[in-house]
Amino acid sequence: MAAITAQMVKELREMTGAGMMDCKAALTETNGDIEAAVDLLRKKGLSKAAKKAGRVAAEGLVGVWADGAKAAVVEVNSETDFVARNDQFQGLVKMIAHVAFKTGDDVAAILAAKDQGGTTVADALTNAVSTIGEHMSLRRAAVLSVGAGVVASYLHNQVDPGLGKIGVLVALESTGSKEELAQLGRMLAMHVAAANPLALDAAGLDPAVVAREQAILAEKNAGKPEHVLAKIVESGLKTYYKEVCFLEQAYIHDTGKSVAQAVKEAEGKVGAPIKVAGFVRFALGEGIEKAESDFAAEVAAQAGIKA
Repeated sequence: MAAITAQMVKELREMTGAGMMDCKAALTETNGDIEAAVDLLRKKGLSKAAKKAGRVAAEGLVGVWADGAKAAVVEVNSETDFVARNDQFQGLVKMIAHVAFKTGDDVAAILAAKDQGGTTVADALTNAVSTIGEHMSLRRAAVLSVGAGVVASYLHNQVDPGLGKIGVLVALESTGSKEELAQLGRMLAMHVAAANPLALDAAGLDPAVVAREQAILAEKNAGKPEHVLAKIVESGLKTYYKEVCFLEQAYIHDTGKSVAQAVKEAEGKVGAPIKVAGFVRFALGEGIEKAESDFAAEVAAQAGIKA
């Protein structure tokens, strides 16, 4: 048995782009034969998958799996929107959402978990990369649950049941009518999809976000007396909270009232007090920097034409 050195693993990684552990395993299996290890990784689809890992994957689908008092939402990315219309990819996203529902929101745990066929999610993704031909990844996941009540969901730009471009979960705690709660929850989830709140209330906002807003207000009103400035900043923050805090936002279905007021009014139909316990909003590709490409330049480069 040949000794597998770090230099050999490094060389194989540079040749294939595969992961370190995959390279080491391939070298061990081929008794240190690098060329044979390259072929082995290609046969397993790992080399192809790894080579594609450098591409920006900002398309794909958001998947939701909901069941009464619990729901999960996941974002699975691909390189192009075309893949999102692929039946295999759609089935993959649904499977991952179901696994997240059972496993939780830790991405590493989801990737290590097995589907009903006994294949890990990580292997299922790798297999899909090899057959579909694009880099794919599970970017994030979230799970909400309540002891009594419902976790409602909404998918914007739905392409198939449980799949869309924006996925929202809203958790409502209440001992009232499940049917009425579900209807209210869906309306609230639609609001979240449209209004994109940053937090449930002011207490849930990132302190850094609040500090930045305070600084902006202070700078805009620089030169005013200190006591006047303090009141302006305080008033400005209240306005800001109404813009970005879920419960304080103007309800999109009736802008004459806040979300909190709409929930309070719904307690009559539900037949019990209602508490909005939390929400999650996943918009496909948000926060991912998409590479800007010059299509004409790409064609010219492939044709060997110098600009």
